[in-house]
Amino acid sequence: MHKHETKNCPRCHSSFECKAGSITQCQCSAINLSAEERVYVESKFKDCLCINCLAFLQKEYAVFKEVPVYKQA
Repeated sequence: MHKHETKNCPRCHSSFECKAGSITQCQCSAINLSAEERVYVESKFKDCLCINCLAFLQKEYAVFKEVPVYKQA
């Protein structure tokens, strides 16, 4: 039996159904995160996020990656 669980997104607090027991049916499987994006998301949150927040963080990481880092003299 697959485990499906109603969760609250730790970022936006909306509720969503997590299907970790059947990950290919879970809403999060629609977002393809690179290894770098996954590390970025995991550095901010320790639990599942809703699909909207995953998409937002993926875009946020793309912007973050493009911003040059300046070293102080």
